[in-house]
Amino acid sequence: MSRSTVAANIAVAIAGHTGPAPLLGEARADAWGHGATETIAALHAAGVREVRVDASAIAALTDAGCTGLTVSGEPNVDPVTVFGLPGGASGSRPALRLGGRVLSTKPLLRGEGVSYGYLHRAVADTRIALVTGGYAQGISRSLGGRASVVIGGVRHRIVGRVAMDVCVVDIGAADIPRGAEAVFLGDPEAGEPGIAEWVTATGLSAPELVTVVGQRSVRGWAP
Repeated sequence: MSRSTVAANIAVAIAGHTGPAPLLGEARADAWGHGATETIAALHAAGVREVRVDASAIAALTDAGCTGLTVSGEPNVDPVTVFGLPGGASGSRPALRLGGRVLSTKPLLRGEGVSYGYLHRAVADTRIALVTGGYAQGISRSLGGRASVVIGGVRHRIVGRVAMDVCVVDIGAADIPRGAEAVFLGDPEAGEPGIAEWVTATGLSAPELVTVVGQRSVRGWAP
């Protein structure tokens, strides 16, 4: 997650605010998987003095120095804009970026299958990559055959069923080294897959998808 993107998105949300003073922000479900403490700090820096959080999180956040917390009321700083999700105000950008690493590559010959049940079989000789990231990290199993990752600036489709901790990607003739980053989610303006693609593929909402990803993956904050 990007601190600077969250801060910029909050500024966009407040600039477009026409109702009461922007006093209440949304940080339930660990700020929709983005990290409650960091998100609350950004909201406080922008002048927001009350934040809606889960009751179970109040004690931990108070110990961390986050004050003025509440579990009631409706946020009047748009959380969709704050997290840069589809439908947010113009100018907001995705704060969450999800990536994995290439573990290995190998040939896949015509007719050979991959992953559970061999639901995907190659229609021609190709190459595949085994990539870290599966449903245990919040990558929905229904994304197999419906979503892509970006490796080295090029899109490659996820094939077969998404496994618990890995998935398989068809890389064709691309020369991809072990350890290369595979971007599952990022900024569409940078040519990376966006959460809207996952919404279309799964039928789940953007808040549902990013919350699961954020709470089940190894998370870190970038500047």
